[in-house]
Amino acid sequence: MSIAVVGLDGLARCPWGLSAPDYVAYHDEEWGRPVRDDRGLYERMCLEAFQSGLSWLTILRKREGFRAAFAGFDPERVAGFGPADEARLMADAGIVRNRAKIRAAVANARAALDLPGGLGAFLWPYADPDAPAPETTADVPATTPASTALAKELKKNGFRFVGPTTAYALMQACGLVDDHLTGCHRRGAYR
Repeated sequence: MSIAVVGLDGLARCPWGLSAPDYVAYHDEEWGRPVRDDRGLYERMCLEAFQSGLSWLTILRKREGFRAAFAGFDPERVAGFGPADEARLMADAGIVRNRAKIRAAVANARAALDLPGGLGAFLWPYADPDAPAPETTADVPATTPASTALAKELKKNGFRFVGPTTAYALMQACGLVDDHLTGCHRRGAYR
């Protein structure tokens, strides 16, 4: 059980936000900031799926490689990927080379394009701005009833690699919930 930790710069952060230098910028500038555009949401959905079973640090360090490999996470372009693209991606050391996750990214682009109103209109009704503020890391859930419901609806609409835990990580990353700890300088910053 950890509380917010004060860094060398005098700012209190969620403990994971200080665990590696790469995390400081991600924690301070991105994690929990509301993302409403479909491309941004699709990118984070893909990255959260690729992260499954791996360290988030691995994904952060390969993020630019992912962006290059997946056409800037433009859902329309990725939806058009075929077998040659899959082979190209499987040979790309700049990303996580997992065939099932690559296929999921393509399927998810197609599913996102099929949503009436787009991905943002689909995801944001699951936002929980009134979720209790976590005091410690032990108070941050891995899943919630909302993430379980979201995962179920995503799967029903053709999305893959979006179980309740991945759905909740997406909700955290995109600001649908604010899981910055109460002592963290980013808590409530995006309201």
